[in-house]
Amino acid sequence: MMHKPEFKQDERHTLYREYLRIIVDHRPPVFVMENVKGLLSATIEGKSAISRIIRDLSTPGGSSQKTPDLAYKLYSLSEEALAEDEVDPRLFVVRAEEYGVPQARHRMFIVGIRSDLKIRPKLLSKQKAPTVRDMIGALPPIRSGLSKREDSLDAWLSEVQKISTMGIRQQLNGAYYAADVAQALDSQNLIKLHAPQTRSSTFYQRRSPKHNLLQSLYDERLPVLIGHEARGHMGSDLRRYLYAATFAEQTGYSPKLADFPTALLPDHQNVELGCIGKMFSDRFRVQLADHVSTTITSHISKDGHYFIHYDPVQCRSLTVREAARLQTFPDNYYFSGPRTAQYHQVGNAVPPYLARQIAHIVAEVLNAIPESR
Repeated sequence: MMHKPEFKQDERHTLYREYLRIIVDHRPPVFVMENVKGLLSATIEGKSAISRIIRDLSTPGGSSQKTPDLAYKLYSLSEEALAEDEVDPRLFVVRAEEYGVPQARHRMFIVGIRSDLKIRPKLLSKQKAPTVRDMIGALPPIRSGLSKREDSLDAWLSEVQKISTMGIRQQLNGAYYAADVAQALDSQNLIKLHAPQTRSSTFYQRRSPKHNLLQSLYDERLPVLIGHEARGHMGSDLRRYLYAATFAEQTGYSPKLADFPTALLPDHQNVELGCIGKMFSDRFRVQLADHVSTTITSHISKDGHYFIHYDPVQCRSLTVREAARLQTFPDNYYFSGPRTAQYHQVGNAVPPYLARQIAHIVAEVLNAIPESR
């Protein structure tokens, strides 16, 4: 939204003023503001939006006669520097994967401490994050469904196996990965895939995980697994997902459009620009098994192209439960409404594991305030 011409006229980029009004009305000893990293490059009337926000958060009452003394010192949760007039806004960026969250989610967090309080919040403690495989690898394997036609395992296999007749190796034009990828996609290998029989599973593995984060998500009282149902995809997208996951498995990285054989390229007007890296070059993105995931956003509710499961056999995008695990929601957390709404709830959230760490820091600040304040 920030890069569109109509951004200056969009009321949403000044919603923070409502936040200021709440601060002025209640004079909290501490506040936390979270926003997207893209705010760093946003401008309002030709001036930096984040610089204005930092200035206003420091003196939320502005020139108001009601609160002339109300001021806040602004702190980062990831850097020691204190926010001054010419602060580098980048110091407020928190990279969630550096604090145990299995996701490369970069967001801005600004902590404000009322200026009459001589308290400084602690920084988040760095810790190694688990991988995508750590988080979702033990969930029951399920296959994707077929959309726009009758779905069955036989029909699904028929669509998937069409990839073996497309001359993939020849179309990869001698790329170093061509032989390995083509062999993995060979018809005989496809027959041996032993694809999962069903599109969903409620089986909950009653075995406490070894990783500390997963232990906090696991609930041995939970009788069934919820939210683990695959979406349906068009046959052409099944083959793209299969190719992309196979490519990632063989090369260790997710393919760009330029890495796709011609027969698997999507039929849209920007595909040529994508192939030369100018637009949507990563339209199909595999969540690599041995890395943290990319940012889980509400866009996952639309088509799943950016959230492809690393297992070629399953040939699908992530389920609500898998996305929720990567966001660090506990397994017993229930998402209501239709599946699209559930994806939105997951993608729009602050990862609970990160939120809990921030809450501990805020609690320490509150506990340090003298009773007279």
